Amino acid sequence: MKKTILKITALVFAAAIICIALVSCGGKKSFVVGFDADFPPYGYIDENGEYTGFDIELAREVAKRNGWDIKLKPIDWNAKDSLLSSGTIDCIWNGFTMNGREDKYTWTKAYVDNSQVVVVKSDSGISSLSDLAGKTVAVQSDSSALSILTDKENAEMVALAATFAKLKEYGDYNAAFLALESGAVDAIAMDIGVAKYQISSRGEGYKQLDTILASEQYGIGFALGNAELCDAVSKTLSEIMSDGTYDKLAEKFGIDGAIKWN
Repeated sequence: MKKTILKITALVFAAAIICIALVSCGGKKSFVVGFDADFPPYGYIDENGEYTGFDIELAREVAKRNGWDIKLKPIDWNAKDSLLSSGTIDCIWNGFTMNGREDKYTWTKAYVDNSQVVVVKSDSGISSLSDLAGKTVAVQSDSSALSILTDKENAEMVALAATFAKLKEYGDYNAAFLALESGAVDAIAMDIGVAKYQISSRGEGYKQLDTILASEQYGIGFALGNAELCDAVSKTLSEIMSDGTYDKLAEKFGIDGAIKWN
């Protein structure tokens, strides 16, 4: 009998602790968003040291409308899959390319059209993709640009990469631009939205080549099978698109390829 009483007491105590924790947190669901903090204009640190960007503000608005407690978690892009599968993050929401990954995640519909382009110094003498022969080209690790230039299914792009002196990987695009500025690399293959932002913020010393490497689309990626959370986010994002909030954020962050759902 005493053991039973002790067990009941322990259970009541545990339940009380959980209730206190829920009250102290306002009883809100936690929504953990994994993102690259060096990926403007989609996710980055502003001049006040705060996380912001098109994707970050969209995620904040989704969380607000659902009464969720948002947790913004900057991640190592190479570790995104393990963080998602372990439940450390609930989704990957930061200029995340769907193409070629359709069966690896549970996705929202595409919400941004994007292209892969090449950025060089304005005075580099490089004006076309053929001019990259013998040059060192930078990409972000585990990026779409890297995939496009190395995936054997993209024979034309693999052939292009074979003409490079070297294809060099960097952890983020800020490091890649420092390398371009110093002359350590001759070009950067990257997302067009990020390229436009970087060129605009860095002045007239850089340019984008006219020919694109490939077109793609961004979606919000959840662990495979997590349709419940994906559907909830999709429903709220659709409402955000309908009431004008999405358009305002797209204009604020200079997102040209924003897609609105019907």
